Amino acid sequence: MNAPAFQRIVESDYRPVSIGHPPPEFRQQADGSWYIRSLEALGDYPLRLTDRLVSGALAFPERTLMAARGQDGAWIHISYAGMLDRIRHIGQWLLDHGLSVDRPLLVLSGNDLDHIQLMLAAMYVGIPYSPVSPAYSLVATDFGKLRHIIGTVTPGAIYAADGNAFAKAIAATVDAGTEVILGKGALPERPSTGFAELLATEPRNVDAANAAVGPDTIAKFLFTSGSTKLPKAVVTTQRMLCANQQMLLQTFPVFAEEPPVLVDWLPWNHTFGGSHNVGIALYNGGSLYIDDGQPTPRRFGETLRNLREISPTVYFNVPKAWEDLTIVLEQDAQLREVFFARLKLFFFAGAGLSQAAWDRLDRVTEAHCGHRILMMAGLGMTETSPSCLFTTGGVIGAGYIGLPAPGCEVKLVPVDGKLEARMRGPHVMPGYWRNPEQTREVFDEEGFYCTDDALRFVDVNEPALGLVFDGRIAEDFKLSSGTFVSVGPLRAKIITAGAPYVQDVVVTGMNRDDIGLLIFGRPAECRQLAGLGEEADLFEVMTHPKVRDYFRTLLASANQTATGSANRIAWIRLLETLPSIDHSEVTDKGSINQRAVLTRRAELIEALYAGQDDFIIEARG
Repeated sequence: MNAPAFQRIVESDYRPVSIGHPPPEFRQQADGSWYIRSLEALGDYPLRLTDRLVSGALAFPERTLMAARGQDGAWIHISYAGMLDRIRHIGQWLLDHGLSVDRPLLVLSGNDLDHIQLMLAAMYVGIPYSPVSPAYSLVATDFGKLRHIIGTVTPGAIYAADGNAFAKAIAATVDAGTEVILGKGALPERPSTGFAELLATEPRNVDAANAAVGPDTIAKFLFTSGSTKLPKAVVTTQRMLCANQQMLLQTFPVFAEEPPVLVDWLPWNHTFGGSHNVGIALYNGGSLYIDDGQPTPRRFGETLRNLREISPTVYFNVPKAWEDLTIVLEQDAQLREVFFARLKLFFFAGAGLSQAAWDRLDRVTEAHCGHRILMMAGLGMTETSPSCLFTTGGVIGAGYIGLPAPGCEVKLVPVDGKLEARMRGPHVMPGYWRNPEQTREVFDEEGFYCTDDALRFVDVNEPALGLVFDGRIAEDFKLSSGTFVSVGPLRAKIITAGAPYVQDVVVTGMNRDDIGLLIFGRPAECRQLAGLGEEADLFEVMTHPKVRDYFRTLLASANQTATGSANRIAWIRLLETLPSIDHSEVTDKGSINQRAVLTRRAELIEALYAGQDDFIIEARG
């Protein structure tokens, strides 16, 4: 293999688990393009995702589908039969109030039991539902994205869990004619409907409405993060959701062997949490425990509390949370006993997991279980509902994304010296809602969705090993010398080498003589490095001599392995402000938008290249 970081999986080292290994087919064209697909046909799948709720309510009516902690800390459970009964009542209310594809349901708040009932009720009766990042209401200050989203989907009703918390956003963006549903609280200057009223509505024609729902019925509008423009509404159909879950099941037959149990916080306004993970539980007769924690210093304790009580069969998280969890697992025997009791698979998504963090997790797992547990990853996106490729090619390592799932066709097209990934299949969106121009822009002449993600083979001489993520084509650029800079690998190198002090990196240098880096540090870890207390502001932390000395050493170390101007870093600049969600610099799941940061901080970059900034850290020699 040409990438020594990737190791072949020795199955005896891992807990036995049913993973599909569908044989791939590879075809290379004269122009250098590749066509890759699984030779395993995609199996049958239901017409509607809620068909799995109906069948589950008949086959195992008392099994928990969803659970969340109540105000007293005890778990509140909703069974399959209970959920079906509830959504029939709610669905009738939605129909009675004239909701439709042109007047869908919009949810402003995060994951909770009311939210999942509204989600499934809308899907059951064929009304699109659109979950919105709570940050657009609770963190943003100008409500620009929320106003754009409401204007795009023109909702007939809006739900918020707490009227008091969301009052300001609703007053600023929601017109007086739109129905507002509240989980609790009230709005000071407009009427609202309590969620309990929906549950009290007597079902009349909901089942007839459900019978009319078909594969092309829109299940939800999911909004992109708005990384280059305002967020786009991705049309997500019933076919897309069901096909993608069948792709997942054939890739991971283990889901059918024991009903999956998830303990999960990933937000439902993102495709990974709301389509992938909710779908895995529902499609396979499993249970999802809503984790009210997050990988932040203030809320991670709630995640640990939940994992000390509920043993998942498969665990999903983002890399930062895996790093934090591993540290606690090393120290907490009680947590290890519960967490590993029936765990069969690890998953991560949202960003790359560093090899150092991965190795550390393997060590604590092997010490407790006597073997490792497979860490699975892949490639997916909102437009593909979400999953396309999984790490099933027989190797393992950071950055590896594997091979196409059954039903997904991948085309790799040469673009600026890289291979752009394009996707086709029943899981791919028909387009962006009310945006035909941008829809046309993202499909090629053969109907493949153009992802703008670059991939490469682990070993082009052995393509069946699978593919590696190779950055975003739109992020790459050329220096003034014409030298091409591959941003993704450079970012990954610095984030890995700078762990745990680096949150993310933005690479500069387009049409310049050399490369510079803007670095967002992790505030808590950098405070600790500096020996400062929580009262220290970010400017004091990032300008502290100990922090600057650390990053000066990191810069020197990174340049020791540089091979030329394409990866030699001339300077770094530690940013003393957090990335702004209002300016699209960061999504609510923490992903950095390179282009938005470069645009917003253009004056700083100009000053840095002109030598007019006092806080630059320059490379020596």
